[in-house]
Amino acid sequence: MYGQEVNLREQITEEYKDDLTKLLRYLPFLEKKGGKNTQEYYEGEGDNKVIPVPVYDSSLLAFVKEVRNTKFYYKNYPYVYCKWKMPDPKSERIAMESATLRDIDLFRAIISKYVIGGQTKASVWTTAVEERIFVTALTRLRSLVFDYSKDPADKRPR
Repeated sequence: MYGQEVNLREQITEEYKDDLTKLLRYLPFLEKKGGKNTQEYYEGEGDNKVIPVPVYDSSLLAFVKEVRNTKFYYKNYPYVYCKWKMPDPKSERIAMESATLRDIDLFRAIISKYVIGGQTKASVWTTAVEERIFVTALTRLRSLVFDYSKDPADKRPR
């Protein structure tokens, strides 16, 4: 049984390591912007006022574009949300903190919910940054994927 667990951990790590490395480049930006607004509204100049249009930070847009080109972009995320029953950002953060590497679909679902949702509703990306959802996901994934070589049996009480 233990050998199967190690093999599964190695498979998941190998499959997602490169994509996670790409996304971790944006972690300093996301940590810096956490709790702050990442969008402004353009209303035109001078007498040429127009309907306000949201304008996003270019690093946030690059992050969203990068996610869309990785295995963390998961269109079937609502299924995972039903399974985990996460109604708000607080419950998402709690779920991520308690998740293991086997729960990689949880991270994929949470990241995808905000990336896909932001494509149709302007405030979703801002919410994810302000609520530190992306930061929590990437930080937890980094510890799970890159610290996988630690033996899980070491954490068990003797």
